[in-house]
Amino acid sequence: MALFGAKKRLGDMLVDAGKITEEQLQKALEEQKTRRTKLGETLMAMGYISQEEFAHFICTTMGYQLVEPEALKNYDPKALEIVGEILIKKHEVLPFGFDPNNINIIYVAMSDPTNLGTIDDIEMASGMEVQPFYSTQTAITIVLDKIYGKKATMEAAEQFEAEHAAEFGGEDDEEDDSVGDAPIVKIVRSLIQLAVREGASDIHIEPLEHSVRVRNRVDGMLREDSEYSSNMLNAMTARIKIISGLDISEKRKPQDGRLTYVVDGVEFDVRVSILPTVYGEKTVMRLTKKQGLTQEKKYLGLYPDDEAKLDGIMNNPHGIILVTGPTGSGKSTTCYTVLNELNRPEVNIITVEDPVEANIAGINQVQVNVKAGLTFATALRSILRQDPDIIMIGEIRDGETAQIAVQASITGHLVISTLHTNSTAASVTRLIDMGVESYMIGDAVVGIIAQRLVRRLCPLCKVGHEATAREKILLGYEGSEPLTIYEPQGCDVCGTGYKGRRAIYEIMPISTKIRRILHETVTAEMIQEAAVSEGMHTLRMAGARNVVEGITSIAEMVRVAYDMDAANEATATEEEPEA
Repeated sequence: MALFGAKKRLGDMLVDAGKITEEQLQKALEEQKTRRTKLGETLMAMGYISQEEFAHFICTTMGYQLVEPEALKNYDPKALEIVGEILIKKHEVLPFGFDPNNINIIYVAMSDPTNLGTIDDIEMASGMEVQPFYSTQTAITIVLDKIYGKKATMEAAEQFEAEHAAEFGGEDDEEDDSVGDAPIVKIVRSLIQLAVREGASDIHIEPLEHSVRVRNRVDGMLREDSEYSSNMLNAMTARIKIISGLDISEKRKPQDGRLTYVVDGVEFDVRVSILPTVYGEKTVMRLTKKQGLTQEKKYLGLYPDDEAKLDGIMNNPHGIILVTGPTGSGKSTTCYTVLNELNRPEVNIITVEDPVEANIAGINQVQVNVKAGLTFATALRSILRQDPDIIMIGEIRDGETAQIAVQASITGHLVISTLHTNSTAASVTRLIDMGVESYMIGDAVVGIIAQRLVRRLCPLCKVGHEATAREKILLGYEGSEPLTIYEPQGCDVCGTGYKGRRAIYEIMPISTKIRRILHETVTAEMIQEAAVSEGMHTLRMAGARNVVEGITSIAEMVRVAYDMDAANEATATEEEPEA
């Protein structure tokens, strides 16, 4: 079913208005058949038009009023009661309030406000006149999930326990024959859907002594989502094993699997890890939006000066570009974005990854398979005989891989890879520890990017205060004027005071001065001092910049980019105030 009942008409209107191209429309119409979503939702999911642009177009063209997601979250419970749960779920709409001037008019948020059948059903059930508002289906679904989602999941859990209480009274090693039962299928599906709509990156299903705890990692922090009876652990784990292609009879060894899941018309890659613990098998599912990794460079959040440095590094015809940071710091997104920028018909790009996180058109991607003897090192040797121009190595894990990467860069290839180090300067010493000669690093490496993700302050509830002397030192602020910085408070929209994340970068091009240091006695401190003298912003400087601009808090900056020297200096200032 197309949005507003006429997919061609809507599509043609968008083309005529210059919002999308004819080619994009045809691709969306084809994709719509697979996704089975409305045309507008399909166009937004494919990135052809933003939610804001589409909403503005629909409201100005069709004359409907837009209701913002924040307004939906402040719905009136009486409106829900009048329409009823059955009808709301059937049509996926959200009654959210009443006309203050006429108590007989109910406000209803709809992704298709011209659907007369839905409006008639609601008017008959409520005995009121419906005034439709436009909202994206995603915004409506998120609120409906919070209202009804957990309730439905817990009902399914209770149903499962009632039906299978006897089966789970025996030994844990007994194979569960009830994996395909609807309640468990519904519970696992709901866990994934709720996590996606919360913006979670990971789902943790943890067996405790007397229960099963589910936690979601949102904006880098774990939040408890729900708790189930320990009797349900085997069935939940078995269901996840089945959909991710794992062995349901193996409960003594760790297992890793993978599946693709579609939520609200958006495709997610789900990596599954199962680990035996003392109370049973713990499951972690990592969620990655397939299209989220292949974005344009402008969406990385780089400041203009950092973007200029990155452009300079990427323009090198050969050499190694390293992206460093801990797990979950956005390294893969940066690597894929760089590849997208470099991807041209006249260039042969080959990647070696473990695993391949996103498929990119026009790029040859190789999946590491250790059991078959296809490691990073063996794959790289074969790749060098495939006439590559650009090579991406998922991660440099050992000296052999590092040596091959250096040799490839010196012989005229551009190599992009990741390392798990804390800073740009530490990456150089890590390669030396792996057995690469320092002078070879100077010849091979052209630039290093270190990054972290900081949580953004919620713009609706952040609270400002004047920075103390200690805070100014932590920020490296040398001005005498008062400085206002902001702290999280928490509200109904964000819950924690933070909403979303932003990357901060430390970008170090390998200059002549740094190469000269690499030919001498090398320490990370010497390299960092040279880079800063040439204009590099450290991670702490980048974090401080975001604090001063009111994007994040000083506590968040310290959490992700802690600087011991600055902390000691600030503490000394507090203990020994000036007379």
